[in-house]
Amino acid sequence: MPRRFDTSKFGLDHLKATAEKCKNWGRWGPDDEVGTLNFITPESITGAARLIRRGKVFSLGLNFDRKGPQSGLWGNRYNPIHTMLATGTDAVSGNQDAGKLRYADDSVSMPLQCGTQWDALGHIFYGDRMWNGYDARLVDSNGAKKNGIHKTRNRMIGRGVLLDVARHCGVEFIEDGMAITCADLDATAKAQGVEIRRGDFVIVRTGQMEQRLASGAWGGYAGGDAPGLAFETAEWIHRKEIASICTDTWGCEVRPNETDDASQPWHWVVIPMIGITMGEIFYLKDLADDCAQDHVYEFFFCAPPLPITGAVGSPINPQAIK
Repeated sequence: MPRRFDTSKFGLDHLKATAEKCKNWGRWGPDDEVGTLNFITPESITGAARLIRRGKVFSLGLNFDRKGPQSGLWGNRYNPIHTMLATGTDAVSGNQDAGKLRYADDSVSMPLQCGTQWDALGHIFYGDRMWNGYDARLVDSNGAKKNGIHKTRNRMIGRGVLLDVARHCGVEFIEDGMAITCADLDATAKAQGVEIRRGDFVIVRTGQMEQRLASGAWGGYAGGDAPGLAFETAEWIHRKEIASICTDTWGCEVRPNETDDASQPWHWVVIPMIGITMGEIFYLKDLADDCAQDHVYEFFFCAPPLPITGAVGSPINPQAIK
């Protein structure tokens, strides 16, 4: 069962030791920019395709609108602003008739990480370096010259596995501040009868998003306290050689963090040192309910990013197909 940690549990020395232990720099050569997505092979993709048996599709994306989870607790992130540039009102009023075409058109303004999204490998720095040892200054006002999300445009496809930790623990949702340990992940997989394999997209359900949606208030979802992965799971991720880790929370790791010496310490290790492209704010209720019903927790997974050149994140609408 997830447990609550004392935030003074470890210091920077432990963080740095874990980072060095899990460091994958150079593993796929000095020019690599996709990290653990290298674990995905043509064989693993064709194997994932064979998991489609019913043709049932689940969207794991939260709607992008002004009702989203951003409440101003973190940086400059805000909910999407959707603006109509041309409407049916314009058409019916005759304002478009000079152009001999009646139409609607629109635009959207949004931070790339305000909803269901990928964190690119250029998103988090370890000291003055990012994934594979590239200089952090290669991400400048013009975008990421290395480790941009566009480098993963054809990589986000393979075998997905849901670890429904909340359901395994017999609760509707895991409470804020509770940390999911390596033992919790292993126990959930064992209870579900599913094996974690190299190159998997592992998706962890805490139930937090569903609790907030049911309550009608996001509260501190985006930047406040949350259930999440314990710092120790960085070593689990490294050992399992998975392609990616995703959750239904804003930041994947437990908050408050397990140390006072760093903000988001798990991010420090998982993204720039291990090379994980991380998925956050996943909507999992429908998939989780179906998995609980048919007892099948593996599926074909596909979630390509928007190939925005030099971006350090991307909104997505992930698909799980069973």
